Amino acid sequence: MEANRKWISIPEDFRKKLIGNVFCTNCKGTVTITDFIIVDHPAGVMLEGKCKNCGKSVARVVEMDE
Repeated sequence: MEANRKWISIPEDFRKKLIGNVFCTNCKGTVTITDFIIVDHPAGVMLEGKCKNCGKSVARVVEMDE
């Protein structure tokens, strides 16, 4: 729940940019993350989900000041 609270504290327009800016090692580029969950990470939160293009697992750490 803490991770979700942190995620929601980010302005919606910036969250959308983060969702659309995840690196996929399979596609070798920036993709949109889908079917993601938000988990706590020492630096802030981490999005874990799938690449919109190929379906492989991708993740993105979002660093946050606490």
